[in-house]
Amino acid sequence: MRINITKEQIPNILTVSRVALIPVLVILLYIPFEIASWIALFLYIVICVTDYLDGYLARKWKVTSNIGTFLDPIADKILVAVLLIVFVDLERLPGFWILPVVIILMREFLISGLREFLGSKDVKVPVIFIAKLKTTIQMLALGFLIVGHTSNNLLFIGWAGILIAAAITGYTGYIYLCAAWDYLTEKEKSEDKALEDV
Repeated sequence: MRINITKEQIPNILTVSRVALIPVLVILLYIPFEIASWIALFLYIVICVTDYLDGYLARKWKVTSNIGTFLDPIADKILVAVLLIVFVDLERLPGFWILPVVIILMREFLISGLREFLGSKDVKVPVIFIAKLKTTIQMLALGFLIVGHTSNNLLFIGWAGILIAAAITGYTGYIYLCAAWDYLTEKEKSEDKALEDV
């Protein structure tokens, strides 16, 4: 049986495959052999590359789909959230390091909710440069933490990256919240005005 795949479908296939590989990555992280961690790192790199490719190809071929629009940003958040939780469980982010994890996860939920809220008002939330920088640092830090138990140096680099990412995360979350504040308080202002007119 021949399966015909059009170029319009390739970005979606990459996005879906990225999500499907996350459970495999988690399983590898729990296998108590060093080789499994290095395989997990390779798989993680593949996932990150597909993240770049699906967006690049969609822009290059000028193809969009409901699946891609819905799943692409969620796939990234699922990957980050799952890995952070796993690293806490594996004690690669113990004690104090749970705080940066909480900050990062809180910001992800906040911005996701904000985008959904503003989307209903046909208002887009543009991604600022420093947020892209945060994502790059965060993804690199997670890569180091995947093999962090094999070397203290790798672990320390991962910790430093997570700390920097958390700091930028808090800052960008504040910027996005301030930018959207007028929309968030729009109803309240309308009510206040109505009261003044009474």
